[in-house]
Amino acid sequence: MSKIFVDACFGKETPYTPVWMMRQAGRYLPEYMEVRRRAGNFLNLCHAPDMAAEVTIQPLDIVNVDAAILFSDILVVPNEMGMKLDFVNGEGPVFESPIKNEADLDTLIGGVEAAAKLTYVYDTIALLRKQLDERGDNKALIGFTGAPWTLATYMIEGHGTKTYNVCKKMMYSNSKLLHKILAKVTEVVKLYMEKQIQSGIDVVQIFDSWAAAIEPDKYDEFSWRYMVEIADYLKSKYPHIPIIMFPKGVPAFLDKVYGNFDVFGVDWSTPMELAREKLGDKYVLQGNMEPCRLYCQEETTIAVEKIHSIMGGKRHIFNLGHGILPDVPVANAQHFVSECQRVSKKNH
Repeated sequence: MSKIFVDACFGKETPYTPVWMMRQAGRYLPEYMEVRRRAGNFLNLCHAPDMAAEVTIQPLDIVNVDAAILFSDILVVPNEMGMKLDFVNGEGPVFESPIKNEADLDTLIGGVEAAAKLTYVYDTIALLRKQLDERGDNKALIGFTGAPWTLATYMIEGHGTKTYNVCKKMMYSNSKLLHKILAKVTEVVKLYMEKQIQSGIDVVQIFDSWAAAIEPDKYDEFSWRYMVEIADYLKSKYPHIPIIMFPKGVPAFLDKVYGNFDVFGVDWSTPMELAREKLGDKYVLQGNMEPCRLYCQEETTIAVEKIHSIMGGKRHIFNLGHGILPDVPVANAQHFVSECQRVSKKNH
């Protein structure tokens, strides 16, 4: 039996427009917080397949979304390449020794060796595949990775940043080194996503969370073409697996979007009308409700109805325009999902 979410990714007719939320397995759910407490910390949770699978499935049962997204973190990739990672309270992810020069890069492992170290991710997917198949509810499983540029920003800066000045200094003064970092990460990501597919995911999403940090004239050179390279590699071997690209904050780049993928994730800063005009004939569109509208159920309904009126229930997947925030009431997340289903079922 085909999965509604997978059919929608390929632009096929579906009984209603499917819906899921980025960061849907997270801190807004008391059930998630209880599992994280048992795990001890965030990285322990990522490394424990049974608990990671448990929190992956929670939103299916609690919020009634149409797809589960693997619980993990984008930074497990550079971590397994050899960069020591800690999650510091109040500060977020921190790498002990950021990449400053080519010698630092050369100490990192790459390719098959690095991808092979992510066994806990593949074990989580295999466990989820078994559990989802046994449930028989036909919900899809999304695997994911950070885009090479987004991963590289953490690897070079050493932590989250608002200015990106260290990696952008490298972009303009030592672009050769930045390209070497991006190329090495890209090779690991290709194999990482291939192993996720082999382990049982139905869909791939590539997150370029920090796309907006790059000026439009440089975006293709330092980010998009590496994402397209990953998509080309996966599509050449697994054409039945849909690929979603999600570059956050790129309304100025829409005319420059190209590549062999299926779904374009529209962030909340990009007008849905503009995305449909520029990309709607080439790609299925996903998104793009402003996540803060979840604080008010009335505003959520208004947004869902507007997005649906623009897309007309065709070639579209409902989602937020970025991740759900940790203090959103669970009832409001449930309301968003039910409104997406109500509005789209009424018009199909």
